[in-house]
Amino acid sequence: MSDVLVAGGGVAGLSVAWRAAQRGIAVTVVDDAPGTGASYAAAGMLAPVAEAAYGEEPLVALSRASLALYPAFVAELEQLSGEHLGLRTAGTLLVGFDEDDARALERTSAFHLELGLDAARLTPRACRAQEPSLTPRLRAGVRISGDHSVEPRALHAALLAAAAAAGVDLVRGRIGGLVVEGGRACGLRLTDGRELRAEQTVLALGAWSGRLPGVPAGAVPVRPVKGQILRLRGEALLAGTVRALVRGRSVYLVPYDQDRLVVGATVEELGFDGRVTAGAVLDLLRDATEVVPGVSELELVETLARWRPGTPDNGPLLGPSSLPGLVLATGHYRNGVLLAPLTGQVVAQVLAGEPVSGPASAFAGDRFSTSTAREVHA
Repeated sequence: MSDVLVAGGGVAGLSVAWRAAQRGIAVTVVDDAPGTGASYAAAGMLAPVAEAAYGEEPLVALSRASLALYPAFVAELEQLSGEHLGLRTAGTLLVGFDEDDARALERTSAFHLELGLDAARLTPRACRAQEPSLTPRLRAGVRISGDHSVEPRALHAALLAAAAAAGVDLVRGRIGGLVVEGGRACGLRLTDGRELRAEQTVLALGAWSGRLPGVPAGAVPVRPVKGQILRLRGEALLAGTVRALVRGRSVYLVPYDQDRLVVGATVEELGFDGRVTAGAVLDLLRDATEVVPGVSELELVETLARWRPGTPDNGPLLGPSSLPGLVLATGHYRNGVLLAPLTGQVVAQVLAGEPVSGPASAFAGDRFSTSTAREVHA
């Protein structure tokens, strides 16, 4: 019997399992298809400044704390796994295509300054000096030197290898529900009839976390937010990430490897709709080509739709839930890859019985629970 079961073998679940195992905790990860969820489609942006939004200052602090862990996190994983994670430190350019976009960037830049974030306004000419593939039609730009990116599929492979090396067991099986006895979570039930038991169970199922049978009603308010994303191949066009406003629509372009580019992503409140739609592909390619005309010459090699795990305040759920024995590592919304190092560290602390402090204390796993949250789904 393991000390801890982790439901979900994505980036969050594996980060927790790896860090917990390094503390001497016996951990088993359960997933029927590890690495095929949200992180498989993610662009891998590590962008706490570019993602900063009004009213989300605690999330900005959390994200910046996780980014500070990334260089050592990547170095350790690369050494343990032999994987190259493609960490890019060329920064991010925010650009605006027309006058309305430029005014929106001015407001964003002012917000960055209010928070004391590292962001500098650039002229269109300066933007093109940094990224020559950009269109000369740009009206404004902001350089964020501290935002980076990583290749999320390589990150997942490295975490899988590092977790195995640390002694984490992997059970490949579909999870059917949470086992609850005497008002306490005590394991997982698989769809093939098996039951796995542990003193603590970590819920890291991304957008599905709130729908697992046995989870208390209202205790895990996570919803799926659909995103469609494209991967292209061809001439290397960019050194770093470009995030653009094109007539009010957002698009980002993230380079990886030597000749690959991710273009994304839609934000759609459509539940678990897994379709890749012609309209979304058209919009993404049109806007990307407006910003970087050379995109039109690249080969479209992959289209994907996945679901971000959104919460009411867009922040993750980290730590004990309202149900004893159930610990949460979910709800990362757009920042799952960015928050992986801190998620692993914080939830491993919880599993070891240590208190959580710093920015993560604002994202307790039970912060949305109500007096009725202990009612259990049938």
